Amino acid sequence: MKHIGTVIKQLREKKSMTQTQIAELINMHRSNYSRVENGERDLSIESIKKLAEYFNMTIDQLVNFDGENIPKEITVEDKSLTEKIKLISELSKDEQNMVFKMIDSFLTKKKFKDFFDKNLSCL
Repeated sequence: MKHIGTVIKQLREKKSMTQTQIAELINMHRSNYSRVENGERDLSIESIKKLAEYFNMTIDQLVNFDGENIPKEITVEDKSLTEKIKLISELSKDEQNMVFKMIDSFLTKKKFKDFFDKNLSCL
């Protein structure tokens, strides 16, 4: 099993982040954080928890990291409509409701804009 510091370094570099940025995230001095990456120091459970949340992983995934399943950022705008719907279906019910409320809001705004554009152009 890899030392947690090696894992975090790999994840940090994948996101093009500096040691200072990660150290600030977990409220640690950069020099102490550097020792974590070098395997000379361990992290508190609280720091591991913060990092797991930041990297969108569970603590177990972070501690037992295999390096192959690094979470990737998802960009929806370049996906087909079917792919977008599939991704939305993977969200929790609360998150789905939030997405649908946002869509409702945009559609309502568009309908009002279209209505006013049509009716004001006649004046």
